Amino acid sequence: MKTVITYGTFDLFHIGHLRLLQRAKELGDKLIVAVSTDEFNQIKGKKSIIPYEQRSEIVKNIKCVDIVIPENNWEQKIEDIKKYNVDIFVMGEDWKGKFDFLKEYCEVVYLPRTEGISSTEIKNILQHISKLSTTELKKALDILTKIDFEELKEAFQILEQLRKDLW
Repeated sequence: MKTVITYGTFDLFHIGHLRLLQRAKELGDKLIVAVSTDEFNQIKGKKSIIPYEQRSEIVKNIKCVDIVIPENNWEQKIEDIKKYNVDIFVMGEDWKGKFDFLKEYCEVVYLPRTEGISSTEIKNILQHISKLSTTELKKALDILTKIDFEELKEAFQILEQLRKDLW
């Protein structure tokens, strides 16, 4: 029986997370997922939107996941590998080379990321949206609701006819 372990924050759980977990499970019989605690994320300089308890519950309920444990610090990986008799340590390829020191204890595999999706990207979009001025948005919506679209359509038809006449 091969045991696989991976680590992550798994904030704003998305298809990239799911595919990473599914591919990790394909490498063995048992998949252990260590979910970063909120406290550890603070140490890493990350802020999760979803609290640890909810993130770990989400991961725990993914069909391919067998065990979920908390990730409390960088140093616990060797301890976890020994404690759970891990055969394969898996991370996304964005971590390539960072955990090669674990090859002394088990096989280390870096899996490709799912293109076009990342929690960081989602957070950046949400942050950008939150910076939009609600006052300006309301003003724009107020203007749009006062537009007589029939008159606007007629104005565009006149402009289109003028363009044709001039060219």
